[in-house]
Amino acid sequence: MTGCATGPQANPADPLEPWNRGVYKFNDALDRAVLKPVATVYQESTPELLRRGIGNFFANLEDAWTTVNSVLQLKGQAAGESFTRFWVNSFFGLAGVLDVASEMQIPRHNEDFGQTLGYWGVGAGPYVMLPLLGPSTVRDTAALPADWRGDLVTHIEDVPTRNTLIGVRVVHKRGRLLKQEDLLEGAALDKYTFLRDAYLQHRRNLVYDGNPPEEPMIEDVETDGDETAK
Repeated sequence: MTGCATGPQANPADPLEPWNRGVYKFNDALDRAVLKPVATVYQESTPELLRRGIGNFFANLEDAWTTVNSVLQLKGQAAGESFTRFWVNSFFGLAGVLDVASEMQIPRHNEDFGQTLGYWGVGAGPYVMLPLLGPSTVRDTAALPADWRGDLVTHIEDVPTRNTLIGVRVVHKRGRLLKQEDLLEGAALDKYTFLRDAYLQHRRNLVYDGNPPEEPMIEDVETDGDETAK
Protein backbone atom coordinates (compact mmCIF):
# COMPACT_ATOMS: atom_id res chain seq x y z
CA MET A 1 0.00 0.00 0.00
CA THR A 2 2.87 2.38 0.78
CA GLY A 3 4.25 1.72 -2.68
CA CYS A 4 0.95 2.74 -4.22
CA ALA A 5 1.16 6.01 -2.29
CA THR A 6 3.86 7.25 -4.64
CA GLY A 7 2.83 5.39 -7.79
CA PRO A 8 0.24 6.05 -10.50
CA GLN A 9 -2.56 5.06 -8.10
CA ALA A 10 -1.62 7.76 -5.57
CA ASN A 11 -4.44 10.06 -4.48
CA PRO A 12 -3.57 13.65 -5.51
CA ALA A 13 -5.27 14.91 -2.34
CA ASP A 14 -2.91 12.83 -0.22
CA PRO A 15 0.68 13.53 -1.33
CA LEU A 16 1.92 12.79 2.20
CA GLU A 17 0.37 9.32 2.27
CA PRO A 18 3.47 7.38 3.46
CA TRP A 19 3.86 9.77 6.40
CA ASN A 20 0.11 9.85 7.04
CA ARG A 21 -0.09 6.07 7.13
CA GLY A 22 2.66 5.99 9.74
CA VAL A 23 0.81 8.50 11.92
CA TYR A 24 -2.41 6.56 11.38
CA LYS A 25 -0.77 3.37 12.66
CA PHE A 26 0.48 5.24 15.73
CA ASN A 27 -2.96 6.71 16.43
CA ASP A 28 -4.65 3.36 15.87
CA ALA A 29 -2.28 1.56 18.23
CA LEU A 30 -2.80 4.20 20.93
CA ASP A 31 -6.54 4.07 20.43
CA ARG A 32 -6.68 0.30 20.76
CA ALA A 33 -4.48 0.34 23.84
CA VAL A 34 -6.10 3.20 25.75
CA LEU A 35 -8.98 5.18 24.30
CA LYS A 36 -11.15 2.40 22.89
CA PRO A 37 -11.16 0.31 26.11
CA VAL A 38 -12.03 3.40 28.17
CA ALA A 39 -14.77 4.40 25.71
CA THR A 40 -16.15 0.85 25.75
CA VAL A 41 -16.42 0.86 29.55
CA TYR A 42 -18.03 4.30 29.41
CA GLN A 43 -20.54 3.20 26.80
CA GLU A 44 -21.47 0.01 28.64
CA SER A 45 -21.57 1.39 32.19
CA THR A 46 -23.12 4.83 31.69
CA PRO A 47 -26.93 4.94 31.39
CA GLU A 48 -28.18 6.08 28.02
CA LEU A 49 -30.07 9.00 29.55
CA LEU A 50 -26.89 10.29 31.16
CA ARG A 51 -24.90 9.85 27.93
CA ARG A 52 -27.54 11.81 26.08
CA GLY A 53 -27.31 14.62 28.62
CA ILE A 54 -23.52 14.71 28.31
CA GLY A 55 -23.78 14.85 24.53
CA ASN A 56 -26.37 17.64 24.75
CA PHE A 57 -24.13 19.63 27.10
CA PHE A 58 -21.14 19.62 24.75
CA ALA A 59 -23.31 20.16 21.67
CA ASN A 60 -24.74 23.26 23.33
CA LEU A 61 -21.24 24.66 23.82
CA GLU A 62 -20.53 23.99 20.15
CA ASP A 63 -23.61 26.03 19.21
CA ALA A 64 -21.88 29.14 20.57
CA TRP A 65 -18.88 28.75 18.22
CA THR A 66 -21.20 27.79 15.38
CA THR A 67 -22.97 31.11 15.90
CA VAL A 68 -19.71 33.02 15.48
CA ASN A 69 -18.71 31.12 12.33
CA SER A 70 -22.18 31.49 10.84
CA VAL A 71 -21.82 35.26 11.26
CA LEU A 72 -18.39 35.15 9.64
CA GLN A 73 -19.94 33.24 6.73
CA LEU A 74 -22.77 35.78 6.41
CA LYS A 75 -25.36 33.10 7.21
CA GLY A 76 -27.82 35.22 9.11
CA GLN A 77 -30.55 32.64 9.60
CA ALA A 78 -28.14 29.94 10.74
CA ALA A 79 -26.46 32.38 13.13
CA GLY A 80 -29.80 33.39 14.62
CA GLU A 81 -30.92 29.79 15.04
CA SER A 82 -27.62 28.71 16.60
CA PHE A 83 -27.63 31.66 19.01
CA THR A 84 -31.24 30.94 19.94
CA ARG A 85 -30.38 27.28 20.55
CA PHE A 86 -27.50 28.30 22.80
CA TRP A 87 -29.36 30.66 25.07
CA VAL A 88 -32.55 28.55 25.19
CA ASN A 89 -30.68 25.38 26.16
CA SER A 90 -28.35 27.26 28.51
CA PHE A 91 -31.13 28.91 30.48
CA PHE A 92 -34.01 26.44 30.15
CA GLY A 93 -32.12 23.20 29.55
CA LEU A 94 -29.92 23.09 32.65
CA ALA A 95 -26.79 24.45 30.94
CA GLY A 96 -27.57 22.43 27.84
CA VAL A 97 -28.06 19.02 29.45
CA LEU A 98 -31.63 19.09 28.15
CA ASP A 99 -32.07 19.86 24.46
CA VAL A 100 -35.08 22.14 24.80
CA ALA A 101 -34.30 23.89 21.51
CA SER A 102 -34.77 20.70 19.50
CA GLU A 103 -38.14 20.19 21.18
CA MET A 104 -38.95 23.68 19.91
CA GLN A 105 -37.88 22.50 16.42
CA ILE A 106 -34.97 24.94 16.19
CA PRO A 107 -32.50 23.28 13.80
CA ARG A 108 -28.90 22.62 14.77
CA HIS A 109 -26.07 23.74 12.50
CA ASN A 110 -22.43 22.77 12.45
CA GLU A 111 -19.83 25.40 11.59
CA ASP A 112 -16.16 25.68 12.54
CA PHE A 113 -13.35 27.97 11.44
CA GLY A 114 -12.09 25.50 8.84
CA GLN A 115 -15.49 25.72 7.16
CA THR A 116 -15.35 29.50 7.42
CA LEU A 117 -12.01 29.55 5.60
CA GLY A 118 -13.48 27.22 2.98
CA TYR A 119 -16.49 29.48 2.57
CA TRP A 120 -14.19 32.37 1.69
CA GLY A 121 -12.36 30.35 -0.92
CA VAL A 122 -9.42 28.87 0.99
CA GLY A 123 -8.71 25.46 -0.52
CA ALA A 124 -8.55 22.37 1.65
CA GLY A 125 -4.97 21.59 0.67
CA PRO A 126 -3.36 18.18 1.16
CA TYR A 127 -4.83 15.61 3.50
CA VAL A 128 -2.96 15.38 6.82
CA MET A 129 -3.15 12.76 9.56
CA LEU A 130 -2.35 14.53 12.83
CA PRO A 131 -0.86 12.68 15.83
CA LEU A 132 -3.58 12.11 18.46
CA LEU A 133 -6.06 14.40 16.65
CA GLY A 134 -6.63 12.25 13.57
CA PRO A 135 -7.78 13.21 10.04
CA SER A 136 -7.38 16.79 8.86
CA THR A 137 -6.28 18.94 5.93
CA VAL A 138 -3.80 21.80 5.76
CA ARG A 139 -6.70 24.28 5.91
CA ASP A 140 -8.41 22.59 8.85
CA THR A 141 -5.08 22.27 10.67
CA ALA A 142 -4.44 25.99 10.23
CA ALA A 143 -7.91 26.64 11.68
CA LEU A 144 -7.28 24.62 14.85
CA PRO A 145 -5.92 27.54 16.96
CA ALA A 146 -9.06 29.58 16.22
CA ASP A 147 -11.31 26.59 16.94
CA TRP A 148 -9.43 26.03 20.20
CA ARG A 149 -9.96 29.62 21.26
CA GLY A 150 -13.61 29.41 20.26
CA ASP A 151 -14.15 26.35 22.45
CA LEU A 152 -15.79 27.58 25.66
CA VAL A 153 -14.29 24.69 27.63
CA THR A 154 -10.77 26.03 27.06
CA HIS A 155 -11.73 29.28 28.82
CA ILE A 156 -12.47 27.57 32.13
CA GLU A 157 -9.80 28.84 34.53
CA ASP A 158 -9.90 25.90 36.93
CA VAL A 159 -7.42 23.49 35.34
CA PRO A 160 -8.75 20.21 36.85
CA THR A 161 -12.30 21.06 35.78
CA ARG A 162 -11.19 22.06 32.29
CA ASN A 163 -9.10 18.93 31.80
CA THR A 164 -11.87 16.71 33.14
CA LEU A 165 -14.39 18.17 30.70
CA ILE A 166 -11.96 17.77 27.81
CA GLY A 167 -11.35 14.14 28.79
CA VAL A 168 -15.05 13.35 29.16
CA ARG A 169 -15.78 14.89 25.77
CA VAL A 170 -13.08 12.84 24.07
CA VAL A 171 -14.31 9.60 25.65
CA HIS A 172 -17.94 10.44 24.85
CA LYS A 173 -17.21 11.12 21.18
CA ARG A 174 -15.11 7.96 20.94
CA GLY A 175 -17.89 5.92 22.50
CA ARG A 176 -20.34 7.13 19.88
CA LEU A 177 -18.07 5.76 17.16
CA LEU A 178 -17.87 2.21 18.49
CA LYS A 179 -20.78 0.86 16.43
CA GLN A 180 -19.58 2.63 13.29
CA GLU A 181 -16.14 1.16 13.82
CA ASP A 182 -17.59 -2.35 13.90
CA LEU A 183 -19.12 -1.72 10.47
CA LEU A 184 -15.82 -0.32 9.23
CA GLU A 185 -13.91 -3.37 10.41
CA GLY A 186 -16.16 -5.65 8.40
CA ALA A 187 -16.54 -3.56 5.26
CA ALA A 188 -13.26 -1.78 4.56
CA LEU A 189 -10.28 -3.64 3.10
CA ASP A 190 -8.07 -0.63 3.76
CA LYS A 191 -9.27 1.35 6.77
CA TYR A 192 -6.84 4.19 6.11
CA THR A 193 -8.16 4.83 2.59
CA PHE A 194 -11.77 4.49 3.71
CA LEU A 195 -11.26 6.95 6.58
CA ARG A 196 -9.41 9.44 4.39
CA ASP A 197 -11.98 9.45 1.60
CA ALA A 198 -14.89 9.63 4.03
CA TYR A 199 -13.30 12.54 5.89
CA LEU A 200 -12.52 14.54 2.73
CA GLN A 201 -16.03 14.01 1.36
CA HIS A 202 -17.62 14.91 4.70
CA ARG A 203 -15.63 18.12 5.06
CA ARG A 204 -16.37 19.12 1.46
CA ASN A 205 -20.08 18.61 2.05
CA LEU A 206 -19.91 20.73 5.22
CA VAL A 207 -18.15 23.61 3.46
CA TYR A 208 -20.78 23.64 0.71
CA ASP A 209 -23.71 22.95 3.06
CA GLY A 210 -24.38 19.56 1.51
CA ASN A 211 -24.37 20.80 -2.09
CA PRO A 212 -20.76 20.71 -3.35
CA PRO A 213 -20.02 21.53 -6.99
CA GLU A 214 -19.14 18.65 -9.26
CA GLU A 215 -15.45 17.94 -9.57
CA PRO A 216 -14.04 17.37 -13.08
CA MET A 217 -13.07 13.82 -13.91
CA ILE A 218 -9.37 13.10 -14.31
CA GLU A 219 -10.02 12.04 -17.91
CA ASP A 220 -11.68 15.38 -18.62
CA VAL A 221 -8.74 17.32 -17.18
CA GLU A 222 -6.28 15.30 -19.25
CA THR A 223 -8.38 15.80 -22.39
CA ASP A 224 -8.56 19.54 -21.86
CA GLY A 225 -4.82 19.64 -21.39
CA ASP A 226 -4.24 17.73 -24.63
CA GLU A 227 -6.54 20.05 -26.56
CA THR A 228 -4.78 23.11 -25.16
CA ALA A 229 -1.41 21.68 -26.20
CA LYS A 230 -2.72 21.14 -29.73
